[in-house]
Amino acid sequence: MSRTYYVYILASRSRNLYTGVTNSLGRRLVEHREGRVPGFTTRYKIFRLVHYEVFRDVRAAIAREKEIKAWRRERKLWLIKRHNPTWEDLAARWSGNEQEQRAKRVAPENANDRAKADPSPPSKNRPGSG
Repeated sequence: MSRTYYVYILASRSRNLYTGVTNSLGRRLVEHREGRVPGFTTRYKIFRLVHYEVFRDVRAAIAREKEIKAWRRERKLWLIKRHNPTWEDLAARWSGNEQEQRAKRVAPENANDRAKADPSPPSKNRPGSG
């Protein structure tokens, strides 16, 4: 049986960010919204889904979560704006049918494919970008 894993970014109204990984995005969003898990997201009311990626391999999902968590805030903001420029709460249109959602948005399984699909933002320090 094939499993689905999600890497997601939540934001508060003041744009505090939280990145996580789960095998049930719908369930996890409810947990964040209802404050079932005490801590950072509950304290700062971080529950608006602003970005997510879908994976078939748990190791790839965890690696991507770690990759995003290691990024500076600027790059996380770039990723969100690239796919969700209005910062719409994507959970508002989440139907709960994860199979349907998976078909709409499957992330590349390895870093090389992901780099092609999601190139790094322009950098002022990169030669020739000047």
